[in-house]
Amino acid sequence: MTGQLNWLKGGIILGLVFLLSVFFVKPIGVSTQFVILNGIIWNAVSGDLVEKNPDAKSGYSSSNAYLNKSGGKYAKNVVKPFNYSFIYVFGMILGAFLSVMTKGPKPGSLDRVAPEVWRTKFGERASLRYFAAFTGGVLVLYGARLAGGCTSGHMMSGMMQTSVSGYLFAAGAFAAAIPTALIIYGRK
Repeated sequence: MTGQLNWLKGGIILGLVFLLSVFFVKPIGVSTQFVILNGIIWNAVSGDLVEKNPDAKSGYSSSNAYLNKSGGKYAKNVVKPFNYSFIYVFGMILGAFLSVMTKGPKPGSLDRVAPEVWRTKFGERASLRYFAAFTGGVLVLYGARLAGGCTSGHMMSGMMQTSVSGYLFAAGAFAAAIPTALIIYGRK
């Protein structure tokens, strides 16, 4: 019975983290940080993406319209990325790694590569699983940027703040995800 309640414990902890984040800092959303990371790489290669601008609200401006939004706020984040949101993304990666190392499937087990439902349908090749997970992540991130936010920003933070768009996004996500899962994996 304890293993069956892990989702409940995890949900309560996630809800508390979101509540504390909204209360003490700001709502959680991370997809913009991938745009910032792209800007950091672009600026490192070209050197002219972001420049100081005393007339801009943030003190920085960019030739890229998205980075120049909000008075150059994102342009400033490209030059000075170590802020709450950027560090939060690294915390998510570290947390996922620690979770796998401490509570995840044992090293060497097939569950470490993919869940049983995946292996039953597609086999045990790790490369296929990693390719599918990476491709799915890219598609979700691309869709999130088109929608002007991400799943954590729209669904989790949005619903927590009783935002109508958060509830609509959640309904749309489940309306797409459930039939897709049924088509791919079947009813079992």
